[in-house]
Amino acid sequence: MSEQAEGWAKEWEGRVAFITGAVTGIGLGVAQAFADAGMKLALSYRNEDDKAATARWFESKGYDQPLFIKLDVTDREGFAKAARQVVDHFGEVHVLVNNAGVSVFGPTDEASYDDYDWIMGVNFGGVVNGLVSFLPAIKASEGRRHVVNIASMAAFLPGPQAGIYTASKFAVRGLTESLRYNLAPHGIGCSLCCPALTRTNAWTSAMKRPDGFGESGFPETSDEQLAQFGTAFEEGMDPYEVGTKILRGMTRQDGLILTHPEHGPDFEENHAKIMAALPDEEAPAGRLKIEQLRRDAMKAAEEGLIIKLDDLT
Repeated sequence: MSEQAEGWAKEWEGRVAFITGAVTGIGLGVAQAFADAGMKLALSYRNEDDKAATARWFESKGYDQPLFIKLDVTDREGFAKAARQVVDHFGEVHVLVNNAGVSVFGPTDEASYDDYDWIMGVNFGGVVNGLVSFLPAIKASEGRRHVVNIASMAAFLPGPQAGIYTASKFAVRGLTESLRYNLAPHGIGCSLCCPALTRTNAWTSAMKRPDGFGESGFPETSDEQLAQFGTAFEEGMDPYEVGTKILRGMTRQDGLILTHPEHGPDFEENHAKIMAALPDEEAPAGRLKIEQLRRDAMKAAEEGLIIKLDDLT
C-alpha cells in the first residue's frame, strides 16, 4: 500500500464494514483493500468454495477472519437477520457496500417478466434491501460512516444487449445521488461507484439463473459463447485497484467514484448530445425561480441541512 493509501487507511482503521457479494470479483477487491486499511469486516457470500478461498487469503495475511454471512440479497428477512448478526458481533456498523449483482444481457425487446424481475430484483432490489436493513444501525453508530452503492459504467452508458442491466444501474445511480442528500445531515457519507471493465467472473451470471426465474425471453446462449464473452474481462482492471479507489473516494467524501479513465470520449459525447437537445429559448421567470430553489436546496442538503417540501417552492 502506498504512503498516500496508508493515509486513507488511517481514517478507517477499526471501522466495521458489511460488503455484499464479497468473496469474488469487485466485492473481494473491496474487502481486501478494507482489510489492508485495518477495518473489521462482515462479508456476504453464496458459494462455499469462494468463501473458503477468501478465508485462506485472510489467514495468509495474518488478519482476523471476517464474519461470513451466507445471503441472497433478494431475501429481505435474510438481510435483516444479517444486519442483526453484524451488530451483535461487532457492537456497531459504520460502512455498507452494496456490491452484489448479476451481469446478464440480451435484447430488451424480447425480455420476459422473469428477465426483468431477476435482474432488477438483484441489482436494484438488493441495494434497497441493504439500505433498509443497515441504515438504522449505521445511523445509531458513531464516528466516520459511509454508504457505497456499486453500480457500473452502464449507469451512464447504455448498450443494445444491456437494457435491463442498464435500467438497474441507472436506478442505483438515481437512488444513490438522492440518498446522499438525505444522509448528509446524519454525518454519513454516500458514494456511487461506477466501475467499468474489471477482471472478474461476472460473465458467468447467466449460468447461475435461479429456477424461479427460468422463463427467459432472451435467446439461448451457449457455454462457448459466454466463455468467449468472458475473455474480454481478462483485460479488465484488478479488483483490488477498484477497492483502493473506493477507499480513496470514501475518504474524500466523493459523491461519485469513477475508477476507469478510458471513458472520457463517452462522457464528452453524452454531454454534447444533452446540450444540443436543450431548446434554444427563454424560460419564464417562474420556472427559473423554482429551478434555482432546487439547486439551492441541493447545495444546502450536501452541507447537512434537512430539506423539506416547503424549501422547494
